[in-house]
Amino acid sequence: MTSLLALDAAMIDLDGTMVDTLPDFAVAIGLMLDELGRPPVDTAVVATMIGKGADHLVRAVLEHVAAGAAVDAALVEQGQQRYRHHYGEVNGRHAVVFPGVVAGLEALHRRGLRLACLTNKPTAFAEVLLATAKLANFFEIVRGGDAFLRIKPDPMPLVQTCALLGTLPARTLMVGDSSNDARAARAAGCPVVLATYGYNHGEPVRAVEADGFYDSLVEVSQMLG
Repeated sequence: MTSLLALDAAMIDLDGTMVDTLPDFAVAIGLMLDELGRPPVDTAVVATMIGKGADHLVRAVLEHVAAGAAVDAALVEQGQQRYRHHYGEVNGRHAVVFPGVVAGLEALHRRGLRLACLTNKPTAFAEVLLATAKLANFFEIVRGGDAFLRIKPDPMPLVQTCALLGTLPARTLMVGDSSNDARAARAAGCPVVLATYGYNHGEPVRAVEADGFYDSLVEVSQMLG
């Protein structure tokens, strides 16, 4: 495991790490499915599909309601367009900041760490959500999945965000909630810690190889010694 004792910055995931956005996702997905004449899906099903970007979410939901049958590419594209429209309207409206997030960000700031929000969510949606949740002022850099040629779990977003911060990957902590964050961090050479309360595609997060796990973002600063 990588040392957490010498860090200059932290890159923090958004959905499932700082904000519980599942209610927003579920509403937008429901509206999209209704428009397409497809049956609704349970919120618990949507939770297992979060984390790989909006396009993946829509495709996964449409494949789920099709019960494994092939889904027409034109339908997927239409679904993605309508989902983005609806998500833009509900973004942040039903979402809730997880307990301990504000105190945790304040603690990281007191340690002198530079902070970036790094998410697979489109950048514009991330900026709106951070502003609505009153978290925007903590971050000097906000980057979403559309800012890079590839998204997490590819290491590219982490490597390029480290470059923007002017920090070495080995001295830049990835704070997330899923195997996507962990895999990207390992490939980029960054230490990584994961939330126990996040989404992680519906799988047990403690089964993921990471440098630590936290029940509240407040604990992350305490891990740094």
